[in-house]
Amino acid sequence: MRRSTAAELGLVGIAAVWGLTFTMVQDAIAILPALAFLAYRFSAATAIVAPVFWRRLRALPRDGWRAAALMGVFLTAGYIFQTLGLERTTPSDAGFITGLFVVLTPLLGALVLRQRVSVIAWAAAAVSALGLYLLAGASGHFTLRGNGLVFLCALSFAAHILATDSAARRYDVGALLVIQLGIAGLTCLVLAAARGDLEAPHGAKVWWALAVTAVFASALGFFVQTYAQQHAPPARTALILASEPAFAGLFGYLLAGDRLSAIAWLGAGLIMTAIVAIELLPRWRTTEPLPEQ
Repeated sequence: MRRSTAAELGLVGIAAVWGLTFTMVQDAIAILPALAFLAYRFSAATAIVAPVFWRRLRALPRDGWRAAALMGVFLTAGYIFQTLGLERTTPSDAGFITGLFVVLTPLLGALVLRQRVSVIAWAAAAVSALGLYLLAGASGHFTLRGNGLVFLCALSFAAHILATDSAARRYDVGALLVIQLGIAGLTCLVLAAARGDLEAPHGAKVWWALAVTAVFASALGFFVQTYAQQHAPPARTALILASEPAFAGLFGYLLAGDRLSAIAWLGAGLIMTAIVAIELLPRWRTTEPLPEQ
């Protein structure tokens, strides 16, 4: 199996894990404040990976620290904007707007990094975005403040994918992972304390959600994403990770008894169709970045 194929399969697997944890996290933050949950999640994930990659972290050059810090800033911003936005808008609107990172990733790459993206890749991203909209239920409820914050979340996640694409090709994946998770954990911890939301976790649902998200969704998940982006272009990474809402719907149906509407299932189908098409038709692949001028 080629490394690029293995990397992309890994991304699909991580999207499935993130989709699986959706229901668990939703139950947990109904008990524990969201910022406190994020602080514990990322702090625990950092404690897990730091001893494993400590030697690599010490060997990371100064430029690598700066690259990892940038990844951590975008990752943290994405989760914070999403959490604050969810306090002011509906989950369906938040899900659709967050999914716009699929379109924003190649757009940012083209505008900021001068990456060339094929017309078909743009079309696939548009189909995926439409699928996300249908999957979210097309609720039509719009709040400028809440939805604006979630849009900043999508922009942050797109920037995180691009920053990871640049750093993962030059520096050790494990070292990058420790720094970005550490920044996310520390920042959320400080903000949660400042808001008075820092309270001890309690209840089996909270502890189980923290364990799964810290180990699999964060420590393992972002390691796989960073490694995969050594071999997969950022636009395709964004498109593959857009399958997360489809997996969330599937596991919600299997584990929580959720029943999606026909429109929502159509949206999930559009997302998976775009991903399969990108994988099976080489001519749909994004091109390499333009050379530096």
